[in-house]
Amino acid sequence: MRASVTAATALLAVMVSAHGNIVSPPSRAAGAAMAKVCGQESVKTVTADPTIPLEDMPNPPATCKLDLCRGAVFEDNKANVQQFKAGQKVAMKAAIPIPHEGPMNVSIVDTKTNKVIGDPLIVFDTYADQKLPKLPANNTDFDVTIPANLPAGSCVKAGQCVLQWFWVGTAAKQTYESCVDFVVA
Repeated sequence: MRASVTAATALLAVMVSAHGNIVSPPSRAAGAAMAKVCGQESVKTVTADPTIPLEDMPNPPATCKLDLCRGAVFEDNKANVQQFKAGQKVAMKAAIPIPHEGPMNVSIVDTKTNKVIGDPLIVFDTYADQKLPKLPANNTDFDVTIPANLPAGSCVKAGQCVLQWFWVGTAAKQTYESCVDFVVA
C-alpha cells in the first residue's frame, strides 16, 4: 500500500509540473549559455521540466529573455539547427501532458528583434482544451509550411530565426514557448 501511495504521489508531482513543449523537430534546450543570462536556477528548472510555463521560472534576471524561447539561447543549440527550403512542409510534434485551453500559434521570429516575420504559420483559437475527453490529433501532430516570400536575407544564417510555438492556457494563466532554430537554404 505504501509503495502505491508513494508511486501515485510521484506521478502526480510529475503531472502537475508538466504542461507542454515541442519535441520534434528538436527545440532549444537549456545549457551553459542560458545559465549566463538566466541563472543556473532557471537552467535547473527547465532541465528538470522542459514543459514548464514561463510563469513558473524562478526569479529570472533582467538579462533573461523569457519572451524569446523561454530564455534558451542559440549558443547552447547550434547542433540542432534545421535546414528547410522555402515552401517546405515541416512536421511538428508537441507533448501536452496537461492541457490548458487557449490560443496557440507557430510563427517565424527574428531572434535579434524578437519580432514575428510575416503571418503566423498555424493558428488555433482554441487549443489543448482540457474539457475534451481526448485532444484532437492536430494539437500534438501538425504541419507548418515555410513561406516562399520571406524578406531577402531573412533566416539564412543559423541563429537568425526560430519557429516559435506559443501557447497560452487562458484559465490557467500560463504561457508556453518552444523554439526550433532553422535556416532556409
